Amino acid sequence: MSDYLSAEAARLAPYTPGEQPQDQQYIKLNTNESPFPPSPRVVKALSRAELLKLNLYSDPTCAALVGALARRYELKAENIITGNGSDEILAFAFRAFCGEGRPVAYADITYGFYKAQTALFGLDAHIIPLREDFTLNVDDYLDFPGTIVIANPNAPTGMAVPRADIQRLLEARPDRVVIVDEAYVDFGGESCVPMIYRYENLLVVQTMSKSRSLAGGRVGYALGSPALIAALNRVKYSFNPYNVNRLSLIAGAAAVEDESYFATCTAAVVRNREWTARELEALGFTVLPSCTNFLFARCGRLSGGEVYRRLKENGVLVRWFDAERIRDYVRITIGSLEQMTALVDELGRLLDEL
Repeated sequence: MSDYLSAEAARLAPYTPGEQPQDQQYIKLNTNESPFPPSPRVVKALSRAELLKLNLYSDPTCAALVGALARRYELKAENIITGNGSDEILAFAFRAFCGEGRPVAYADITYGFYKAQTALFGLDAHIIPLREDFTLNVDDYLDFPGTIVIANPNAPTGMAVPRADIQRLLEARPDRVVIVDEAYVDFGGESCVPMIYRYENLLVVQTMSKSRSLAGGRVGYALGSPALIAALNRVKYSFNPYNVNRLSLIAGAAAVEDESYFATCTAAVVRNREWTARELEALGFTVLPSCTNFLFARCGRLSGGEVYRRLKENGVLVRWFDAERIRDYVRITIGSLEQMTALVDELGRLLDEL
């Protein structure tokens, strides 16, 4: 460890991203990326004329993208903030709504960045276990006095909480913020966006990485009451006013405006997910119900680590978490039907060899 590292930085436990190997071509089902390219409108919008403007700063208000999102969700500009991926938006939220006297709560099995960011900001984090079947029961959060963060649908389990349960949390204590991270909601979850005008303490965070095929563009956003968005902007303008680059602003607006392409791609992912779940179950896997673009599955004959390693040796990448309660599972991103067929065929061969 570097002698120059501060004591605070030395205590951090950084988030571990999914593998991005360069040594060979893999069927890559480990980082929840879309199997589809961005919308043709995105490609057309990123013209040479726009590339020639990269000598200029991007618009700090992100007006074009905010406007596209406002039209799509039938909200006002004051209800929206955009960021360099939803991870940045979440960081703004942790900084804005948590701190001295304001603890934060989230599940023990959920998106790993919550733990990394609470450590980064030195927050008082309360980890609340999922139930034995990996469901999140909001009764466990009703009396919590601080900020609540819920990935809905959850990652890596893929399971969702009904909107009515989120409503119970919002109403139980209107003096606390409830952050609903809807990174995967477009694949079958029940969005809380329709409740924004009713609950001033609701912040909904979404991303264009999954359902709009812009993982490399890093475009995220939050939707909420004007007071919550103003608080996030206070953090943004204290950290990085030009946080979304010019090309991502253009790409994001074009992606939002192509509703037909969005619907076609998400429907294809859902079809491929249901097909893959049936095939895995036929092979003897236990597959958790999913409202996302991935499946969380356990093989009764091989450990999760062994499934991950054997698949990788044969050119297929999935995600394995060497963590308590879930180390027998692997998370499988839903790709094209061709990719999913190759995965199922490879698993079948591995199991036949046992």
